[in-house]
Amino acid sequence: MSVPEMTHCMHCGATLLHRYLKDEGIVPYCPVCEAYRFPVFNTAISTIVMNEGQDHILLIQQYGRPSYILVAGYVNRGEDAEHAVCREVNEEMQLEVQKLKFNRSHYFKPTNTLMLNFTAIVKGKPEPNWEIDSWKWFTIEEARQVIRPNSLARDFLLGYLDGTYPF
Repeated sequence: MSVPEMTHCMHCGATLLHRYLKDEGIVPYCPVCEAYRFPVFNTAISTIVMNEGQDHILLIQQYGRPSYILVAGYVNRGEDAEHAVCREVNEEMQLEVQKLKFNRSHYFKPTNTLMLNFTAIVKGKPEPNWEIDSWKWFTIEEARQVIRPNSLARDFLLGYLDGTYPF
């Protein structure tokens, strides 16, 4: 295990030491709290939203970008990932999740985020909130073509569809 990047205790602010912990390797240790401090990161979900017939995928555009991505959002403190999927899909698109399946996780270093990918079968008519610039239902083949190139959203979508992930 490599030495973690944390330098100060998140509870008291003391400078962390690097100590060996059996079965863990080198872990930050707070001499004031007398406790090991494991790395902290964000947790988010991304969702392959499919219609009830499971023959169309809903993709969105956000933040002024022209490319299409998956519905995604951060998991709130104290919230289960499955609840976060249902909340985000409902908040952003006013759709009700009928069935939910976990697909794969991937740590995304640029934002220090553990991404959890799901597939959600939904019902209802999409009514986007203010976070969504545009949206569209795509056939599965169309979704393959229009999802943002070189993105984690694309890796999750193609990994789900093809059964193999690049990470």
